Amino acid sequence: MAENQEKTATTEETEAAPATEATAEVDTDAQDAAAAEATDAEAEAEATDADAPAAEEAGDGAPAAEADEAADAEEAEEVEAVEEEPEPVGPVHRILEEAVEAAAQDFAIPSGDDADIDFVDTAEPGQTVSLEDLERTEEAQGFTGEMFGRTISLDELEAEEREREEDPVYSQFRQFIDQTSIDVREEDIVEGRVLKVSDDDVLIDIGYKSDGIISADEFSRELKPGDTVEVYLERKEDRDGQLVLSKAKADKVRRWQRIEEIYENEEIIEGTIVRRIKGGMIVELFDDLEAFLPGSQIDARPVRDFDAYLDKRMEFKIVKLNPSNENIVVSHRELIEEELEEQRQQILEQLEVGQVLRGTVKNIVDFGVFIDLGGVDGLLHITDLSWGRVSHPSEIVELDDEIEVVVLDYEEERQRISLGLKQLQPHPWDNIGEKYDEGETVEGKVVSITNYGAFVELEKGIEGLVHISEMSWTRHIKHPSQMVSLGQLVDVKILNIDEEEKKISLGMKQLQPDPWDGISDRYPAGTVLTGTVRNITNFGVFVEIEPGIDGLVHISDLSWTKKVRHPGDMINKGQDLDVVILNIDEERRRISLGHKQVKTNPWDQFAEAYSEGNDTEAEVVRVEDKGLVVELPLDVEAFVPGSELKNGPRNFQSHYAKGDELELRVIRFDKSRKDIVLSETAKERQEAHQEREAERREERKKKQEERRSVQQYQDKGEDESTSGPTTLGELSGLADLKAQMQEAERRGVEEAEAPEVEAEAADVEEAAEEETEEPAAEEEDALDVAEAEEAGEEAAEESAGFDETSGFPEDFPQVGRLENAGVMSISDLREYADDFTEINGIGDAYAEEIEDALAEFDEQSNS
Repeated sequence: MAENQEKTATTEETEAAPATEATAEVDTDAQDAAAAEATDAEAEAEATDADAPAAEEAGDGAPAAEADEAADAEEAEEVEAVEEEPEPVGPVHRILEEAVEAAAQDFAIPSGDDADIDFVDTAEPGQTVSLEDLERTEEAQGFTGEMFGRTISLDELEAEEREREEDPVYSQFRQFIDQTSIDVREEDIVEGRVLKVSDDDVLIDIGYKSDGIISADEFSRELKPGDTVEVYLERKEDRDGQLVLSKAKADKVRRWQRIEEIYENEEIIEGTIVRRIKGGMIVELFDDLEAFLPGSQIDARPVRDFDAYLDKRMEFKIVKLNPSNENIVVSHRELIEEELEEQRQQILEQLEVGQVLRGTVKNIVDFGVFIDLGGVDGLLHITDLSWGRVSHPSEIVELDDEIEVVVLDYEEERQRISLGLKQLQPHPWDNIGEKYDEGETVEGKVVSITNYGAFVELEKGIEGLVHISEMSWTRHIKHPSQMVSLGQLVDVKILNIDEEEKKISLGMKQLQPDPWDGISDRYPAGTVLTGTVRNITNFGVFVEIEPGIDGLVHISDLSWTKKVRHPGDMINKGQDLDVVILNIDEERRRISLGHKQVKTNPWDQFAEAYSEGNDTEAEVVRVEDKGLVVELPLDVEAFVPGSELKNGPRNFQSHYAKGDELELRVIRFDKSRKDIVLSETAKERQEAHQEREAERREERKKKQEERRSVQQYQDKGEDESTSGPTTLGELSGLADLKAQMQEAERRGVEEAEAPEVEAEAADVEEAAEEETEEPAAEEEDALDVAEAEEAGEEAAEESAGFDETSGFPEDFPQVGRLENAGVMSISDLREYADDFTEINGIGDAYAEEIEDALAEFDEQSNS
């Protein structure tokens, strides 16, 4: 009996399951407050579904029944745990109960007591499986593929679903739910109805299965139940199943949609500049929506005082939107430029050169001023601001000044307008002759200082130049700033006025007495005095003989004995120096001084001590490229060319050093040019030349003896011409003579002499053999041969015996220029054979003359 009652209860629970599931579904979707009821219904449905297959499989055996009992026990524990949770109570739960009660009045919803259950169809509990049977053993290794209980097919599930849908109660309840719910999407703006207003929250119904709660701080006005508001649906359910709404985000989205509409339609929007930031201003448009206004977009003119625009309400145009970061950029300048463009076109159409316009100073730069003529800008260059000197345009105009200007030029293609301001004023140089006269003393202001002088402004637009040479009679001025400074008021004298060039020459020193007046009387030529060295140059030394009066000591007048390469080698700046007045040119304001003239000229004494050919000792003072500069015992410097050195003429610098003592010979002394040239090899060359001369004299003496022998033979031949034919002894003597002549030829006689000697010997032999009958003629021929031989020998000796290192032959051209350049001999000259113009002082004409002379010398030497 108890078993039948248990089956009856199970069957009733099974039949009541569809209604319970529907109720649970509504509760779950409506609100988290009904979650406990839905959990109870689902637990009961799961228990019923678990009992149904167990009843159908009851005949399978006891193990299945035991498993079902264990499952029922676990489900019962879960249901009890769920039932222990407190049932939530809230407005949504109450609204849902009211809706269910209203629906119950119109529809007859059967209860479990009214259900008619046929227990015959109830299946027996299926086979159960105990926990011991589920344990893994060696015989039973996990899942084996064996199936327990009844298998439900898909067709059975679909049939069950169709039966549920055909149930009129289920269909009517589902239709009621559909009528009271709406289709909403997240991140949409929807309308909602205020259900309840509290101090902290507002309950909003948007027609969804649950209501949302919004903080009261998000609303800017007071609300009452029944009011309609727009809200933003953030999420349909949060993790607690609550609908998430926001009023602030809905307002934000609506504002952005309005901004996009204004941007797309290019509408004008008003706003208030609320604060200043880097690069521009922040503008509040509406509903606390802010935009960025760049500094360049505030006005068509450059803005200098940004603070003046704070809290100012203006019209703007949206020029840029960035939805990703909700950035808005607005411009007020574009609205202004649209208005100015019409004015600009009108002005440009009427613009012409010479037209006088009124404008506003828009911007000031270093090179000029930009003038706003009303929509179009023109440049007023700094040089066209005033007839006078202007250092910066701000001296004449200020920003926002309204001035009249004249159009000087207009480039229509580039739309460039050049303006002038000074052209509206008379030129200050008009009638300049009536204002100032030459020689007049005036006061002016120093407005510019250059390296060559100072410009003094006499009045606006009239300036004169005080040249640096016109500033002082006595002071040595290196820069005008030593005398004047910018802005200083100075007295000047007008020296010259050039109206055509618009130039005025001024002077400052003319206001003081001229120290050059009467200087010739104070310092006649020959006056010896002591001065101070003020400046040293390459060509001489400037010596101050009195304040402001300098004279020049030329480099050639510094010393009688030293070869001065630079005055700084022997004179120091600031040194006191004894000088003598050589000449004074008052017109050119020049004084020639001499330092060496203070002492007696020692070259008369040098002429005796260092005449040509004298030997002397000298000390090397310095080594130069072309030779050595040496100092002689009488404290005079001389020059030794490189070609006159034993280790010369090339690379001699490595063999000689300053302080070396040398044995030298004077090879040239020129008093007029104050020049002494020495040689280290001249003495050796002279000795070698003397030895060669002695050898030549000995050879000439021997040849003379041979000629006398020939003459004696000829004389003897005349005496014996009547005695008979020539004997063998005589012929033998002639042969010996011929051998001697050939031997002399081998010792160095020119080849040209050999044929003559041989011809002479041959003639003598022929005469002896033929026993000529004319002895007088033979004697005359022999004498001619002897004379020719002697002349040939002398010419050969003269050409072949000339020593090219000893100097130049007589009548050789330009010897003086060559020796001045350090070329002291033919041997030195041959070093420049490739190009004689490399010799200092030798030009093309002299080089050609020297080349011809050297070729002639070589031809004579080889002939």
